[in-house]
Amino acid sequence: MSALQEFLSDVNKVTPILVHWLHLLSAIVWIGGLAFLVMAVTPGLRTSVPKEFIKPICDTFYKQYRRVVGILLVVILFTGGINLHYVGELMVAQTGTGLTHNAKYLIVLFIKLALVLGILTVFLYTVIFRTEQTGEETPEEKEEQVVEPIPFQQGALWMGVFIILCAATMKHLHT
Repeated sequence: MSALQEFLSDVNKVTPILVHWLHLLSAIVWIGGLAFLVMAVTPGLRTSVPKEFIKPICDTFYKQYRRVVGILLVVILFTGGINLHYVGELMVAQTGTGLTHNAKYLIVLFIKLALVLGILTVFLYTVIFRTEQTGEETPEEKEEQVVEPIPFQQGALWMGVFIILCAATMKHLHT
């Protein structure tokens, strides 16, 4: 038991673990919720409700999801910065050089950050430019709302999948 107590009492070991866990948990909830909307909610609604109800029902689900994602965004960005700090310290301890001397890690980090910026842009677009149904939509607009009731969500899901791939790659580039 003393080894466990010693480990748990060492803040420098426990803090990076908890911060990384919180970062991963937030990403999982964000991307998992997005996957649920894209792969389950929208297709399920297409087969079970009349076309005119798909967009309003999806908007209701997405409204709840947006609230959670707003909080997750802050957590992900904050914990991501802290994780980067701890990875830099780990690299210095292991190799004697920091992140700036690991080109592969930096390339993947910048790809990941570009994808995060893309998915963040899609999220903010749907928050700022959310479309309310007016009843004056053309038949083409109505059909588009049935096909993709929440704009760009399939693209955002793919970005999320590649963000997770980048995270897995980064995990193996700094050890």
